[in-house]
Amino acid sequence: MSRKNPPRRVTPNDLSVGELADRAGVAVSTLHYYESLGLIESWRTPANHRRYDRRSLRRVAVVRVAQTLGIPLAEVKAVLDRVPQGAAVGKADWQAASEVWRAEIDRRMALLERLRGQLDHCMGCGCLSLENCPLYNPGDALGAEGPGPRRWTEAVEDAAGS
Repeated sequence: MSRKNPPRRVTPNDLSVGELADRAGVAVSTLHYYESLGLIESWRTPANHRRYDRRSLRRVAVVRVAQTLGIPLAEVKAVLDRVPQGAAVGKADWQAASEVWRAEIDRRMALLERLRGQLDHCMGCGCLSLENCPLYNPGDALGAEGPGPRRWTEAVEDAAGS
């Protein structure tokens, strides 16, 4: 919450914390948490009621989708810090912010496509032929190369690095 701004007059476009929570599909406590992290801002009426600019809905939507994709809130904040709050936001603002995520989103998409392809193969083959299985790892040979799902992540990481 921004305490540096003096109370403003309520306008029809402003939302109470309850209205924003209902519209965004989150709990009021979630909005308070997002605000404590600086993801959204509110202001206070002369009666000390918390109000939000309606444009906060978009910011909350970005946060919720990013969380669904497993993106840490600190990274979400780094992106949203590039988008002005409480002012008109243009296409260029959102494009500049999204550029921060572009490479990571591309990497995740490639990994998801690879996972889908491998799972399609596994479900189709039923593991009847270990000689043809792209995931077969006799004697755990890949364990010597390090931890994790090496065959799924290496190709994606190699492609991202090139």
